[in-house]
Amino acid sequence: MSAIPRIVVGVDGSPASEQALRWAVDYARAVGGTVNAIAAWEYPAFYGWSGMSVPPDEGFSPEELAGKTLAQSVTNVVGDDPGVRISETVMPGNAAQALLEAANGAALVVVGSRGLGGFSGALLGSVSRHVTEHAPCPVVVVREGQVPPPARQ
Repeated sequence: MSAIPRIVVGVDGSPASEQALRWAVDYARAVGGTVNAIAAWEYPAFYGWSGMSVPPDEGFSPEELAGKTLAQSVTNVVGDDPGVRISETVMPGNAAQALLEAANGAALVVVGSRGLGGFSGALLGSVSRHVTEHAPCPVVVVREGQVPPPARQ
């Protein structure tokens, strides 16, 4: 781990992920760290069945959409002056695996409790659950609507 703490945060455009990003930025500011905001993308499942592939001329780019969503979320949360260095990374693959890959060498991973998919009644989403079970560093799960203040050192 470097002398400057790197905080990884998953961002998918959901309210919970934007609250996780706010928590990560506040924590990074408190500890003199940096934020690595991660968005992951995959082709929709219907493109892979029956040997179909994504037609290149349809103009659909999940990578571009993920990048735009990530940039918009960062702007929504911190505006033009975040007060800390924030890097935005768009990674191919499922969100849990992307976050676990990015977590190597990180001081902390921050995720929202619920993303854009799944069952609304579940306490944890599949990504936050997988990350908490497999991350190589501490994990903070921020519940939507209940943002605790970051720990002060």
